[in-house]
Amino acid sequence: MLTYTTHRLLIIGLGLIGGSFAKALKSRKVVQHVAAYDRHPQECDLGIRLGVIDEAVQDLASAVQQADVIVLAVPVKAMEVVLKDIQPFLRPTTLLTDVGSTKGHLVQAVRQVFQKIPPGFVPGHPIAGAEKSGVVAADADLFERHKVILTPLPESDPKATLEIARLWQSVGAEVLQMDPYRHDQVLAATSHLPHVLAFSLVDTLAHEEENRDIFRYAAGGFRDFTRIAASDPVMWHDICQANRDAILKQIDQFTSGVARLRSAIAAGDSQAMLGIFSRAKVAREHFSTLLAGSAYSANTQDIDLRIEPDSPLSGRVAVHSDRSISHRAIIIGALSEGVTDIEGFFEGEDSLMTIKAFREMGVVIEGPHQGSVRIYGVGLHGLQPPKGPLYLGKSETSLQLLTGLLVAQSFSTEVFGDEALSQKSLLSTLEPLRKMGAKIDSNEQGGPPFRISPSILKGSEIELTHASAQVKSSLLLAGLYAQGQTCLKTNRFCRDHTERMLKSFGYFLCESEEAGEVRTTIDCAGTLTATKIRVPGDFSTALMLIAAATLVPESSLILTDIGVNPHRTKLLPLLSKMGANIQVTLHKDTGFEPVADIWVTYAQLKGQEFSADDVACVVYELPFLMVLALFADGQTLIHLPASLSAKESALIASTVAVLLEQGAQIELSGSHLLLKPSLLLGGEISEALPPIVAFAMIVASTRAQQALRIKHSAALLTAYPALVEQLRRAGISIHKESD
Repeated sequence: MLTYTTHRLLIIGLGLIGGSFAKALKSRKVVQHVAAYDRHPQECDLGIRLGVIDEAVQDLASAVQQADVIVLAVPVKAMEVVLKDIQPFLRPTTLLTDVGSTKGHLVQAVRQVFQKIPPGFVPGHPIAGAEKSGVVAADADLFERHKVILTPLPESDPKATLEIARLWQSVGAEVLQMDPYRHDQVLAATSHLPHVLAFSLVDTLAHEEENRDIFRYAAGGFRDFTRIAASDPVMWHDICQANRDAILKQIDQFTSGVARLRSAIAAGDSQAMLGIFSRAKVAREHFSTLLAGSAYSANTQDIDLRIEPDSPLSGRVAVHSDRSISHRAIIIGALSEGVTDIEGFFEGEDSLMTIKAFREMGVVIEGPHQGSVRIYGVGLHGLQPPKGPLYLGKSETSLQLLTGLLVAQSFSTEVFGDEALSQKSLLSTLEPLRKMGAKIDSNEQGGPPFRISPSILKGSEIELTHASAQVKSSLLLAGLYAQGQTCLKTNRFCRDHTERMLKSFGYFLCESEEAGEVRTTIDCAGTLTATKIRVPGDFSTALMLIAAATLVPESSLILTDIGVNPHRTKLLPLLSKMGANIQVTLHKDTGFEPVADIWVTYAQLKGQEFSADDVACVVYELPFLMVLALFADGQTLIHLPASLSAKESALIASTVAVLLEQGAQIELSGSHLLLKPSLLLGGEISEALPPIVAFAMIVASTRAQQALRIKHSAALLTAYPALVEQLRRAGISIHKESD
């Protein structure tokens, strides 16, 4: 069993990378002695004067025999010569690595020189660099927060790999491992091809007769892209020879792509051009997102909301568009035949994730631009396999709906999201999909990442324990492809945006109610025909303003163009029962969803008793009812449904907890809520709140004893980017404050 040490380091080739690694290890005292050898001795002498190394090697053979770690930092083409020089003197316990950008050529050279791969040989490649070169540019912090790819071979000793990884980690690098062949493929695409293109572009333009004007008036994009054409020509000549096959493959793929774009430009094919540009844009945003470890969020710091009490609400206000309908419009528009135009699309992080996913599956989507989106539908069977896993950020809606669609496709898909999304359980969706024949692998909790394989779905009769619009929608999308009929049975109605939208695209489905059972039936016999969609205003946001205007004296507010789906507005009759002044005026031409203006004025509410049947369909709106009840004359008793889901129970518990902290008088038992008139304190709420609870606390703050600060609201504002502006227009005194 071999034992490795890292006391004495030998760098062969003292340029920028070798010098920076030496300086980083020496300055951090990770190794005891740093020696260097270079074919230009003056570089090593300079390295000593600059404090980069301890010793300039004259006798390479002796230095190799004494070294614990040898780092090859010479040009690719020089590797074989150096290997022959050191082979006779290399000890079995010496660690041998490199910093080159190609691995296949190096591994081949090691096999030829050594016949048998030394156990201490572990190729490496730091993904770092600088515009300056030579040991004079050595930077001890060059590798901080940069990646280093190790490519151990089957013959490499795992202990050797671990020791070399620790050296790189000690200088601040993030160490990854990859197969050498795969490494060369990846670097050919991400590094070698861009350099080749930059060299070629500058060389081509330099031959133009008017090249002075071309370079004189070049904008930032040209300068940024062609900067790498100033790299060392000899080094890149060597890289192109060493990684020839992988680079040629990438050049061929790029050439084919340029040819497609040229054809589209020549033919004036706007759809093809927009498709290429849109897919490229979303791919670039996707890569930036992954590298940043975040979703589409523009918030780089936490944000608090501060609301001052007692500001009357007034005027005519339009709220942002409905998120749920926006998601469905994208999905069904993409699956339709023809061009779908959407007006009023909600441009929040989660709905943008749905757009991104369909672009990655080959759907051309223009926009969104000021709420306008155009979708060139591909039909029910026209989606293409994405190039890689679909990243959905924190969008649970995207995940729920797309899962039902993806299980029916002829290609495999992997779907994942951020850390918060990975903690969600979608078992209520996965189990009925699996009953239909879907092949889905998930984590132990039933959350992402999902690995979805092609399957033949069969229509089934599925009884849903809890009426969930997202679960039902996911199953309906799967039902578009399932053999036979899919019949969904629930014990009560829930939001039916998906059913209404399918009908508006010309797809038939049957809905019925009998003996307290709601049935929705769909089969795979139909087609979806493109149409025009106008997304109405979001009722949940409108409900927040309705509640606030009801609470604050002297308020008189008109909300315009609000979606009033009958399964979304069931709280309004309960508020009217308490004495709220709410007037709903339906529009004549409502389209697939009913739309109305809502006029609400201040009212002194009276406590009431609500049965479980009264609140069965408004559980997710209960936070608003609970807040309003605290300001009513007399107590309010709410009987809770017996069959609450875990998510519904958690929502109620979260609302009760935060209201109790605010001084509310609430009693919660397993079957009812008792709310008594209370004075809410204001002050500060330090825990992050679910969106609907945060909305309810904004309402509560309008009648609190002092200003209320809701901390950790960045995620809320990412989901609802125009929220603060809309609340201000209505008259609520609300401000964003950064930590």
